[in-house]
Amino acid sequence: MKPLLLIIFLSTLLHTVHAADLPMQPARIKSLKAEYTIYSGELGNEHAPSKNDRKLAIEISGPAAKDIFDSLYPDAKVTCSGEQGERLRSKGNLWCSFLPTTGYRCFLGYDLRAGKDIPGASC
Repeated sequence: MKPLLLIIFLSTLLHTVHAADLPMQPARIKSLKAEYTIYSGELGNEHAPSKNDRKLAIEISGPAAKDIFDSLYPDAKVTCSGEQGERLRSKGNLWCSFLPTTGYRCFLGYDLRAGKDIPGASC
């Protein structure tokens, strides 16, 4: 019995050491479908960008939005539309939604003058 346990232990150890030697695979670059706007003012009351106020809002949709949505969890307890089946997930100023009528969408924003992330859409 002890020789069998020793063989199993050594086999597991050898496999673990060998796995540590394998190179890490690089992350794949994927395309995405996105729209953006550069604006001034506040979300919901956007104006043309000005010299001192320029913000970027990006909306990602399609498979990339689903991939991002699946990476954020858990679902938020709040909803925006009230549509049956709506799901929201967020981390910081990145948030994604799923609506049965429109599919997956993710939103992010950046204040181009202040150099910081901001919300990219409002509920």
